[in-house]
Amino acid sequence: MKFYHFELAGRTLMDIEGLGTQIHDCARVRKLIDKHGEKFLYEVFTEREITFCSQRSHSTEYYAALWATKEAVFRSLGTKWKRGISWHDVEVLCTKAVGPKVVLAGPTKERAIKKRVAKIRVSFAYSRMFATATAIALK
Repeated sequence: MKFYHFELAGRTLMDIEGLGTQIHDCARVRKLIDKHGEKFLYEVFTEREITFCSQRSHSTEYYAALWATKEAVFRSLGTKWKRGISWHDVEVLCTKAVGPKVVLAGPTKERAIKKRVAKIRVSFAYSRMFATATAIALK
């Protein structure tokens, strides 16, 4: 999928390399956490992500949102989680000042470099039932 840049007030904006979106059922995520505990958490999330989510009053919803964000990032790069790709290849860091920021590592970072992706913008939202995320890979 290839999108082309456009101009806004005579200023060229970045090309969009890819777009990814994902939705997760928060109840399903809660069941996975209850059933597998820390094994599941440490398989999918980094230490910083676990610390961030566990400090929130709606931790399940945050886990679901960050997981959806990771999948949306994979999709924006034209790939998906599979053998050889780690959930830890995509780390979602959240700050009040900047909002969610993505840090890539491993084969996922290599793929982004190969595709000449300069930046990945992400956004997520959640309710009691669902968490959704969108990622846009920009050149």
